[in-house]
Amino acid sequence: MANKLIVTAAPHITDNDSTQKIMGRVCLALVPTLVASTIIFGLNSLILTVVTVAACVFFEWAWCKLRHKDIPIEDLSAVVTGMLLAFNMPATLPPWMAIVGAFIAIVIVKQLFGGLGYNFANPAIVARIAMAVGFASKMSSYPFGGGVDALASATPLAVSSELGASNYVTLLLGNHGGVLGETCAITLIIGGIYLIITKVISPIIPVTYLATVAVLSVLFGLDPIVQLLSGGLMLGAFFMATDYVTSPTTDKGKLIFGLILGLITMMIRKFGTMNEGVSFAILLGNLLVPYIDINTRQDRLGIAKKKKEAAAK
Repeated sequence: MANKLIVTAAPHITDNDSTQKIMGRVCLALVPTLVASTIIFGLNSLILTVVTVAACVFFEWAWCKLRHKDIPIEDLSAVVTGMLLAFNMPATLPPWMAIVGAFIAIVIVKQLFGGLGYNFANPAIVARIAMAVGFASKMSSYPFGGGVDALASATPLAVSSELGASNYVTLLLGNHGGVLGETCAITLIIGGIYLIITKVISPIIPVTYLATVAVLSVLFGLDPIVQLLSGGLMLGAFFMATDYVTSPTTDKGKLIFGLILGLITMMIRKFGTMNEGVSFAILLGNLLVPYIDINTRQDRLGIAKKKKEAAAK
């Protein structure tokens, strides 16, 4: 028979997008920040990013080759992980430390849990936290403009009480100390808007996250503009909290997720011993995602009616 009833598993609606195309757009959205960090900190920023990306791609290829699995490096997910990991490092970090971080992200966090789609948390976030613990002095040595030979400097969050409206432009342009992805806020915002316009990400998580931080900043007596434009908030909100694998699938879940991230971030910034709380907020949020999904997913067709009938009895 020409016409057969074919039964297949969901999803039944598809489009021309692929993992490679989506990851390619993420890479493109990160390019302006890479250019800005190279201008601010010098050529070492570009070198560090290239080394980290190359290491991530190599470790993914080597692991899959060793395990006799399909090699998925053409999907560009390892490239995105490498760029995000590099953006969480200061330009002064030795390249060999970046390679260690790439190993943690790709092999330990991603591949040991089954590869793309099975990791329990964002690989770059976990690697960043591991490096902050293992290489504490190097990971907290921030150059201040003029390339890697400049004197180390505190990030704006560390001296937020000294910042005022006159420094908002500095925060937007990124001419201050910090890791590669926490300096030029304006390029991160442009990249985030591009991802929203191209529908790579939903605006719910970043908007909710940023709004929660702004509201809590006011309640805590902090400058909301400084809190929004400083630290890794923009990078985290647009590029790391929106990871498909480690963020909720429902709109209600995304809203709850954004609120949780904003709350944890501000609690750490206000009451913790460290100035930055984005990485830990996203990691803790990732661990809660399965529970958020379970409690916000839509009931199957007919289940809601059955629940009402059971309640009526």
